[in-house]
Amino acid sequence: MKKKYLATVAIAAGAVLAMTVPLSASAHVTVSPNTAAGGSYALVTFKVPTESATAVTNRLEVDLPTDTPFTSVSYVPVAGWNTELVSETLPTPVKIGGNELKEAVTKVVWTAEPGYEIKAGQLQLFPLSVGAVPDTGKIVFTALQGYSDGSTVSWSETTENAEHPAPVLYVNDTPPAAHGAATTPSVSATEVPAPTAAASSGDVVARGLGIGGLVLGAIGAVLGILAFRREATR
Repeated sequence: MKKKYLATVAIAAGAVLAMTVPLSASAHVTVSPNTAAGGSYALVTFKVPTESATAVTNRLEVDLPTDTPFTSVSYVPVAGWNTELVSETLPTPVKIGGNELKEAVTKVVWTAEPGYEIKAGQLQLFPLSVGAVPDTGKIVFTALQGYSDGSTVSWSETTENAEHPAPVLYVNDTPPAAHGAATTPSVSATEVPAPTAAASSGDVVARGLGIGGLVLGAIGAVLGILAFRREATR
């Protein structure tokens, strides 16, 4: 009986380490790559995790800029999710390439079908093609994450060390050093400097913790299974 108890503890501990340590390194709604060249057509992907332990993510809304709008927006279908492109009249017409743009896609809404929601420990990718990318410093998106219990999380903060940072696409501005996350090399005219020693150190620590959690989780699971097998043969 004691061996069965220890085996159960080993499996549970291994599972917790394997799941929670890697996720703790980064659990924000982000956009990847986070850089693009002005005038280009970019394929960006919004990465959405679920942080709630009691509810699942069933909706994502992403607001697109209206002061520097995209002339073209299209999406890649995501299995089990319905996508809606919302167009509206711009507050002020914008001149792009000699043309005056009065209407543009200003919001994209993804809604999950039953059974396809994002559960705890999962990550869903939402690809979006946008262009032409405005020749500006950066483009700030606002993402609203909806949960099955009716709660929402607004990823819209732009201050340093924000709890709910907004996804940002950098065009001419240099991406700041991320907390334990490597930035994608810029394809714009602005050269991205190499990460500082502190940033590199944080990245190594975060990755080390994630790998360590997976290894410990695997060891715990194996020990638990072996204990169960020995007990069953007696």
